[in-house]
Amino acid sequence: MRGAKGFTLIELLVVIVIIALLMAILMPTLQRVKRQAKSVVCQSKLRQWGLCFKMYTDDHNGRFSIHSPDAFYWYRELRPYYSYSNDLLFCPMATKYVDNPSWTGSKFTAWGWYSRESDLYGPELFAIFSQPLTSSDFFGSYGINERILDLNWTPNAEFYGHPYWGGVFVKGTNNIPVCLDCPSMFIRVEHFDVPPAYDDVRVSKSGMSVQCINRHNGGINSLFMDWSVRKVGLKELWMLKWSRRFDTANEWTKAGGAHPEDWPEWMRRFKDY
Repeated sequence: MRGAKGFTLIELLVVIVIIALLMAILMPTLQRVKRQAKSVVCQSKLRQWGLCFKMYTDDHNGRFSIHSPDAFYWYRELRPYYSYSNDLLFCPMATKYVDNPSWTGSKFTAWGWYSRESDLYGPELFAIFSQPLTSSDFFGSYGINERILDLNWTPNAEFYGHPYWGGVFVKGTNNIPVCLDCPSMFIRVEHFDVPPAYDDVRVSKSGMSVQCINRHNGGINSLFMDWSVRKVGLKELWMLKWSRRFDTANEWTKAGGAHPEDWPEWMRRFKDY
């Protein structure tokens, strides 16, 4: 028994330190792989939304929400085309709702909206908004580009500078965003919108200050009007054809003379377009 040897305290500590070092090296890689997997799932969900939107437009002569009272509540319009479960409304990176009076959350939180506001105005509507959301209300972390809708459409809409696309029978559908990562249920952007000064700090309920969110490592996922899905770089958002009057050669693009130092500090490391 006197000849038997075991681990000394120093040897045990060396093994623990080595394990700790390996974990420190591997954890960032594991986290990155986990985020990449969630991004793939996110794109898969957007492809399913693409099928829903395509079936909807096929049934409505290529138009989006023709003068519908629920035009902005797009998930209601599409209910006949997908399961009643709300799971499809969530990006895997943003699945939790955080109570926020402005109903616009952060890049990693879902938006919430009441299902009880129809046909109510004034004090009755305010009373509903003062209550907490329930399981019958709607939650999600995808939003639609408001300009795809068929609002106040006329045959001479393009001539009069009407911003709405209205339907799918237009040119350049591969660059027109339809449904995408968003902390709001719908989004309206203009080419003169400025980027947010800080990461994940909302300064309004609309515009690029809401849409420019670093949810997927320097970008967001988007479904386009040709029903394709891809990751969009944050600076690339200013190059998408959001509306008929959106200038894709605006001051925030290379074509418009933008330089890396023109962007807020938190965005300078991202790819320029």
